[in-house]
Amino acid sequence: MKIRNSFIAALGLCGVACDDTTDTIGIFTDSDNINASTSVYEASTRSIVADSVLSNSNSSYLGRMTDPETHQQINAEFLAQFSTLEDYEFPDYDLMVKNGQGEIEADSIEIRLYYEKYYGDDNNPMKMEVYELDTTHVIREDTTYYSNADLAQYINPQAAGPLVRKIITAKDFTLSDDELESDSYTPNIRIVLPKEYGTFIIRKYYENKDFFKNSYNFIRHVCPGFYFRTADGDGTMLKMRVGAMNLFFRYKDPEKDTVYVGMSRFAATPEVLQNTHIENGNLQEFVDRNPQCTYLKTPAGIFTEMTLPVDDIYEGHQNDSINQAQFTLYRYNATHPESGFETPQTLLLVRKQDMYSFFEEGNVPDEKTSYITSFNSSYNTYTFSNICNLVAYCRREKNQEAAKNGMSPDEWARLNPDWNKIVLIPVETNEDNSNNIVSVTHDMGLGNARLAGGEGQAIQMQIIYSTFE
Repeated sequence: MKIRNSFIAALGLCGVACDDTTDTIGIFTDSDNINASTSVYEASTRSIVADSVLSNSNSSYLGRMTDPETHQQINAEFLAQFSTLEDYEFPDYDLMVKNGQGEIEADSIEIRLYYEKYYGDDNNPMKMEVYELDTTHVIREDTTYYSNADLAQYINPQAAGPLVRKIITAKDFTLSDDELESDSYTPNIRIVLPKEYGTFIIRKYYENKDFFKNSYNFIRHVCPGFYFRTADGDGTMLKMRVGAMNLFFRYKDPEKDTVYVGMSRFAATPEVLQNTHIENGNLQEFVDRNPQCTYLKTPAGIFTEMTLPVDDIYEGHQNDSINQAQFTLYRYNATHPESGFETPQTLLLVRKQDMYSFFEEGNVPDEKTSYITSFNSSYNTYTFSNICNLVAYCRREKNQEAAKNGMSPDEWARLNPDWNKIVLIPVETNEDNSNNIVSVTHDMGLGNARLAGGEGQAIQMQIIYSTFE
């Protein structure tokens, strides 16, 4: 719906118009007489539930929190593989210290899960379990995994149960406050594995050194990784950045007749797979009860869908160029600011029909069918300053596809109801040294934003046209 129209002045406008053809692309000269006008249209929005999202974030999450708005419990758990350096070597067999039976054994083995931040209470106890995965059924590098994947299928079926059960807190109470506040301290969860597991790894090396030739062999013959599961508790969630498995052993220096303690470190990093499983309860009921606004909820929660008024924008303006198409989403203040849920900082705008393939194909915003914007905390808004290329793309696609299929544009639109729909998705981005976005992944942290819109409250979209005379 068009709600107002006002003409600006005849301008010597410089720039590139967003139209269906390239006829008007170029730099306008002083002799060009251009009329510019602006109109405001209404776009409708609604909340849609994200059944699951691609779980390819650089971070993993562990813990449970209850959303005070939805009253749904969010449960996060993950599995991780561990890598080895290529052609890794332990000391020569004869130099390894043996036990009383003349056999090599480990001194100890531990996993350190280093976390970037936590949500909730750092004193809150949570029970976790650690399961060994299966060497014959590993997660694959060439497979797409979503946040609702059944990670339990990768557990070693021969195992009687978890390797470790442990009560954890975000704060390590075994350390002093001075140690916790030291610049050299990185917050982490320490998990002591059975000594026998470390012994198993060392003996695998002397059985066949090729098992340690690379991470591929190591994962499939020695250590396929672990499943870190939240078994009990509520009120804390950790955002993991990296993990390390440290294996300690003793070996001799024959020249000095001295025994040393050695350590082998195997890292869990994005180079080997980490996958997070998210359970988010029944969010559809919450969406149905709250149609008067829209939501952004992470992880794998709720997105905002918008229907662009493409036909309205072009009605009566078939020969005009669109120079700008802008809209702003206003965020209501949080109803539960003490909950620990954060406002999503970065939004991806993508066509609804591309909301899965965009991530699966590793795409980045192209300023044509996908855009990125950041949260403006000063104004409590998300603004997309110019999506005119997308508006033109949608119209051109409808006309071309209709002609190709021998039908009218309206008939084609009825058969393709998502042609003018976009989805707003909270994401995380990675940039190179020139600040170019090189990857976009779903925001898997605890996030929440309630936006103006929904039933009975349209979003205003401002369009600026230019016309040659």
